[in-house]
Amino acid sequence: MTSIDLNADLGEGFGRWRLTDDERLLSVVTSANVACGFHAGDAVTMRRVCELAAERGVRIGAQVSYRDLAGFGRRSMDVPPAELAAEVAYQIGALEVFARAAGARVAYVKPHGALYNRVVHDEEQAAAVVDGVLLADAALPVLGLPGSRLLELAGKAGLPVVTEAFADRAYTDAGTLVPRTLEGAVVTDPDAVVERSLGLARSGEVVSRSGTRIEVRARSLCLHGDTHGAVELARRVRERLEASGVRVEAFA
Repeated sequence: MTSIDLNADLGEGFGRWRLTDDERLLSVVTSANVACGFHAGDAVTMRRVCELAAERGVRIGAQVSYRDLAGFGRRSMDVPPAELAAEVAYQIGALEVFARAAGARVAYVKPHGALYNRVVHDEEQAAAVVDGVLLADAALPVLGLPGSRLLELAGKAGLPVVTEAFADRAYTDAGTLVPRTLEGAVVTDPDAVVERSLGLARSGEVVSRSGTRIEVRARSLCLHGDTHGAVELARRVRERLEASGVRVEAFA
């Protein structure tokens, strides 16, 4: 039977401000990418999300990013490699405290936003992220885009690698994500997102922005938690997958 993991970005709040409906999304997804304080999230939020995830058996992942609260981690930054490695390890370590307190652990690492896109092609920044993961825990799986420099270097370093796809993001013909600055970068039609999810899970294919069918083999499917109607959309995606014989389960 075909199986796939469903992950979502959670804990994306700060102080009294909350962006994601963590509790309801945690009833749908199997893996939670928890913001670690650099693009969003704070100590109280991280603790709360870890407790909720542990209660529901959802795997906890560290969503590491550039230090960019004002830009939500979506602005590319030229961070020196040694500094970036230390900051990646710092974020993982902070989340691990709360995961362990909840009776769980950090089960994987996923970069966020600009860092995620940067390490697809930038070898220096990708190597720094890998160094940071190794510093925190040399056995942590790394979640990222198929064919990225990040996953290539992580694999060479002995880290488990997990490929990821996005049902609500447009793809280029090369299999990379269309930048959010371009029109049509985000797929907003719920029916299209549901059908794209099924195609990615069952055949490992998706239609690119130009209309070309491309291969995107992924073990995990990302459902963005900050989009309008995210909870209902995530629920529809999971129901459609399971009704079509796809087993939804965590990879870690």
